[in-house]
Formats: sequence, structure tokens, C-alpha cells
Amino acid sequence: MTPSERADDSAPSKLTVELGSPTVSRSRSAGSGVATPRSPPQPRECPRNVANRGQCVVAHNLRLAHSVLDGRYGRGWRIAERTAWAFGLLCLTTWGVLALVGAVGARYELARFASLHAASLETAAPDLSLWDPKRIDAWRNELTRPGPPPLAVLRVPKIALEVAVLPGSDEFTLNRAVGHIEGTAVPGTDGNAGIAGHRDGFFRGLKDVGPGDTIELQALQSKEVYQVERVWIVYPEDVSVLDPTSTRSLTLVTCYPFYHVGPAPQRYIVRAVRSGSKKEAP
Repeated sequence: MTPSERADDSAPSKLTVELGSPTVSRSRSAGSGVATPRSPPQPRECPRNVANRGQCVVAHNLRLAHSVLDGRYGRGWRIAERTAWAFGLLCLTTWGVLALVGAVGARYELARFASLHAASLETAAPDLSLWDPKRIDAWRNELTRPGPPPLAVLRVPKIALEVAVLPGSDEFTLNRAVGHIEGTAVPGTDGNAGIAGHRDGFFRGLKDVGPGDTIELQALQSKEVYQVERVWIVYPEDVSVLDPTSTRSLTLVTCYPFYHVGPAPQRYIVRAVRSGSKKEAP
């Protein structure tokens, strides 16, 4: 045997097929010349204790395929994902800006309406000649505080009265103007609108008002003329004067007697109906 043959006999010959095919290996010993099987090399991802190596190899091949696809298309997917996030963020920002603009615009329009409303219902300075001095001081003090926009302007030409009608009948409101009595019709709408005022302030002149006299009510978009129907005196417990009416009416309420010292025990009522309306039965 030549040296080269001995070298061939001493070097093991090996044939290995991986990734899906069983590995075939043959080793020839120098002395015996008999091929003995050897354990096939395992893929790096497959542990030796896996019973079904074929399934492991298939899984390994799938992972290799996914890595190849990720290399080809992963960048495109990342770009698409970032584009989608950017588009969503842009839509959200646009919606937020539009909502903010809408809210600000709505508040601006409300403020503008209130300004126009107040400007159209401005009244002249009242005649204070019949007022009580304390009531004059209270009126002047309340003018320094902000108040709600008026609902209307009430005018009684006979006594040269022109005064704003504010919502509510609390002390602040009645020191500042006359007030719409809660629970009654809003001035300028169908029903019985109750309006209260102090006897030593704006409504002191009502003592000189009688049936047939004219009362004007000006709202933002309309002006109505009423005619005094009757005048009478009730006790504070008698709230029937504020009951709803079938015709559009005004009921002016103040304390009585007009020059009584201390809390007045009665109420002075002036009922007026819109001109052209059928008179209510007393």
C-alpha cells in the first residue's frame, strides 16, 4: 500500500447533508476498512434531546425564510407603520384644532350677542327725585359690580320711567334695576310676566299709574305696547297675582304703602295686557 493510500485510509471520509435531509456519514478505520455510522451533525437551533429532528429542521428552515423576507420587506413595513402613525397624529391634531376653534368661536358669538343685546337695551339715568336716599346709595354701589345682560327695557311714559329688566329678583338685582320674577313668563312671551321693583326706588312712581295708562316693553328684536287693566293691593301671601294668563300680560309688583317706615305689610299690583288683547276677568 502506497503512502498516499495509507493517508486516504487514515483520514475519515464524511458526507453531510443538513437542513431537511438526514445526514449520512461514513468513517473508515485504518485497520478494518469497514464503514461505521456516525451521529449526524445537528443544526445549531435544534437541541440534541428533540425526538423529531425533522420537525425541528423544518422550523429552522422557516425561520431562515422569515429572516430573508424580513431583510427584503422589513424596511418597507417600518416605513408604512411610521407613515400610518404620522397620519393618525396629524388627524388627531387637526381635530383638536378644529374643536378648539369651534369652542372659541361659540364663546365669541355669545359674547358678541350679549354686547349687542346690552347696547340695544341701554337706558337713560333714572329720575331720583322720589327715591329714598338709602336706595340711591344702594343703586350707585351696585352699578360698580358687573351684572347680567337685561332681558328687556320697561318704559312707563306717564311717570317718565325707563328701566332695564334683569333676570331674578334678589336684592342685588332690585338695587340695580327691576327684576323678572322667577317662574313667570319671560317678558315678551305669552303668559303672565311678573316684574318686581322697590317701592322707594324705580317703582315708587307706580302710585300715580292707573287703568288705561300705557306701558312699553322693548326686547332685542321687538317692542310691545301694553295697557294698564287694573291696580289692586294684596297681602304677600297672595301669589295668585302671578298665575298664568291666557293673554300676554305684565304684572308689576312692589311693596305698599309706598312711604311706610320699616317692612311694608302689603303689595301693590299693576296688571297690564298687550294692546289688542282681550281683557282678563278680575
